[in-house]
Amino acid sequence: MKMMNGSLSAVFKLSSVSVLSLLLLGAGSVEMAQAQQSVEDFYKGKKIDLIIGYTPGGTYDLYARLVARRLGDFIPGKPSIVPRNMPGGGSRVAATFVYNVAPKDGTVLATADQSLSVEQAMGDTQLKIDVNKFIYIGNPNADNNTTVTWFTSGIASINDAKTKEVPIGATGGSTSSQYPKAMNALLGTKFKIISGYPGGNDINLAMEKGEVAGRGSNSWAAWKATRPDWLEQKKINILVQIGLEKAPDLPNVPLLIDLAKNEEDRGILKLLSASTTIGRPIFTTPGVPEDRVKALRAAFDKLLVDPSFLAEARKENFDITAVSGESLQKIVAEIVATPKPVADRLQQIIGGIEENTGR
Repeated sequence: MKMMNGSLSAVFKLSSVSVLSLLLLGAGSVEMAQAQQSVEDFYKGKKIDLIIGYTPGGTYDLYARLVARRLGDFIPGKPSIVPRNMPGGGSRVAATFVYNVAPKDGTVLATADQSLSVEQAMGDTQLKIDVNKFIYIGNPNADNNTTVTWFTSGIASINDAKTKEVPIGATGGSTSSQYPKAMNALLGTKFKIISGYPGGNDINLAMEKGEVAGRGSNSWAAWKATRPDWLEQKKINILVQIGLEKAPDLPNVPLLIDLAKNEEDRGILKLLSASTTIGRPIFTTPGVPEDRVKALRAAFDKLLVDPSFLAEARKENFDITAVSGESLQKIVAEIVATPKPVADRLQQIIGGIEENTGR
């Protein structure tokens, strides 16, 4: 009996080793099969989710949907691309989901606020991701941002904003709150930030209702595409444009960095303005296989010079000034690597993410 027990034990150990070996062999076979699978085979019949960090109707949403309609045609295997809105926290909810939860295989794309790299450079402890690890596919439009007020607000210029309190709508710890905070600290404006709006379109509605007097940030291209009637009827006053150079068709609107009172302040405002080159970025999760990254970036580059896509963009009044994924990756890395004294000063001015202080 003792000998039988010993034999059974040996058989059990042998079986365990065999099962483990088979499992390891199977896992290796799966990995090998995946490695040998072409990009076209991987994407054929698949769906790519495009996660949008804001509510429908805003600029991030509209540019993402414009890209989503055609990008799949240029990806090997021609997967369908389905936009999904995931608003919250100035797009941080979406960014955190993509970073931590989404599959890391190239079946999820996303767009989130352009200022996340600035927030990371400032050492924002509430930002629980490393934006350097996102893989950037491209940006359809690098364009200056603007801070505006409604035509009935009585605030028609930056100087006017220094004379009385100006309630201004923001989505959270994004450019929509960062710009007014910086102007309050460095220029002496009196913006009162009303935060917590889930998207830019919600702030537009709030301006129309008189709930707020203005909007902290929106791209110049977005105003031209989504509210050309407001521009024609002079429904909004463009107080300032934010970028590294003036937009050619806004020659009389001051550039934020030019309003700095000294070189130190100019350095702070330049850092804040640098993220405009990131625009409305399209990125994917960390860890996507290199061949799929190359395919996604190549598809984006082809899309942005496609005549039919450009014609569609023109028809909808969207400016297209594309930035490649490789360039975006470098821009983000440079912003994150901002010298600590500059980043710390900006952090003192801007602080972390806004709570909802009223609607």
